[in-house]
Amino acid sequence: MYGKYRHCVDPKGRLFVPAKLREELGEAFYVTLGSQNCLTVYTQSSWDAFMEKANAVPLHQYGSLRFLLANVVKCEPDKQGRFLLPTELRAFANITQNVVFIGQGSHAEIWDAEAYDALEREQLKPENLLAAMKELGF
Repeated sequence: MYGKYRHCVDPKGRLFVPAKLREELGEAFYVTLGSQNCLTVYTQSSWDAFMEKANAVPLHQYGSLRFLLANVVKCEPDKQGRFLLPTELRAFANITQNVVFIGQGSHAEIWDAEAYDALEREQLKPENLLAAMKELGF
């Protein structure tokens, strides 16, 4: 998955999945907490792979997964391509109305639009891009 798509949460808390992402995500997908005040969206297959790794974690180390798994929701968009984004997930990512979906390869992220725009402005400086390319070995 790749690309950037802007949409709005409607008054009922529903979010429209961009058509391109809808094709890639499939009929059902999973949304949970992300690592940077965003939400992470997994396809069924990427969620299955995640859970396989999670199930291999020893119980004494499982605490780090507790809140991630407690806040996951399985989403099945309606015929208009909308799904309900629960209040708790919106609160975690500080999402009020405007959002940005960004593709991240094997998964996607959902960001509050203002938060993402601020992060992008900070990161899209030549010196930051050069450092990222060097870090990746390019």
